[in-house]
Parts: sequence; structure tokens; C-alpha cells
Amino acid sequence: MTTGIRLIVGLGNPGPEYDATRHNAGFWLADQVARGLSAQFSIEKSFFSWVAKARVQGDAVIIAKPMTFMNRSGQATGALMRFYKLVPEQVLVLHDELDLLPGDAKLKQGGGHAGHNGLRDIQSQLGSAAFWRLRIGIGHPRTLGLNQQVVGFVLNPPRREDTLKIESALDRCRAVVPALIEGRFEQAISQLHSGNGS
Repeated sequence: MTTGIRLIVGLGNPGPEYDATRHNAGFWLADQVARGLSAQFSIEKSFFSWVAKARVQGDAVIIAKPMTFMNRSGQATGALMRFYKLVPEQVLVLHDELDLLPGDAKLKQGGGHAGHNGLRDIQSQLGSAAFWRLRIGIGHPRTLGLNQQVVGFVLNPPRREDTLKIESALDRCRAVVPALIEGRFEQAISQLHSGNGS
């Protein structure tokens, strides 16, 4: 079995009112990844998702954006993983991360969900935490000096200066996707993490 990533799931909330909110950073990156692989999204109701399909060196790579709300993200992820007969180690989840500053991004395999409802549901649906996570820093209201509850913070658009930093992180994330698809995880981690805090 190939060891590279075969299913890439961007997390966010569906609907135009959420498009520009911090919690949709996973959707933003999924859109960029699909564009980079010349893949188009279409609705696939049996997978509760918008799905884009690409071929990379002969292997199918699926990019998905669940149509369910964030806390039900596992429904789509589980359905796709089972249909394509994948294992959690071949799944990459793209999501916003409160614990990283805007402009930072980290890649890791496994671990907890740190209160992220999308990750919690995926972990429960897959019965495993062994999937990969690409964590896109959006900052925390406290670290950014904002007097805002976390819920309101993630469901609002980032400030202009933070948007520019997040866009730069998304560019760096997109650049390591080919290595992830080919299973070159250590190279992807070192390339991505070397750009943090710059």
C-alpha cells in the first residue's frame, strides 16, 4: 500500500456567511490545493461534501470540503475514507489552529483534538487519531490582544494584517502538499516549519 496522502479534507462551515471567517481556513487551503492540482469541486451528497478528484503520478487524490457544519466533519471524512478503502495514515485534515499565531503553520500526525470540534468528530468517526493534520495558525483572541470570546473570534474574519500573514502560511502549506502526496513527510515538516515565525 502507498504511504502517501490520498484524502485531503479541509474543515470549515458551509454557507456564504462563513466564507471569510477564521474557522474556514481549512476550506481556503483546500481550494488552493484543488487549484494547484487542476481539480474542480462538485457536490457529492453521498459523501456529504464538495469533492475534487485529481491524479498524481497515477494515484487518485481526493480533496473534500464537508457540507456539514464543523462539528459533523467526521461524517464526510469517514464516508470518503471507507469508500476509497484508505487508512487514517493516508488522510490529511486542514484546519484552523488557535494555538498558532497568524502566519505560522504546523504539520503533525496524531495527537488530541485540543477542543477543536471538527477534529473531535473526525477522531470519533475514524476510530483513530493517526490521521495527519495541517494546522493553520489564526491566533487566539488573548494572544492578539482582542477582547473577544473564542466562539465569536473564530466566526469572524481576520484583521487585515492577520489575513496577509495567514495567506502567506497558506502558500507555504500548499507548497508542501506534493511531498505529502508522495509520502515524504519528514521533508514536508522541515520545509513547512522552517518558515514559521519569519
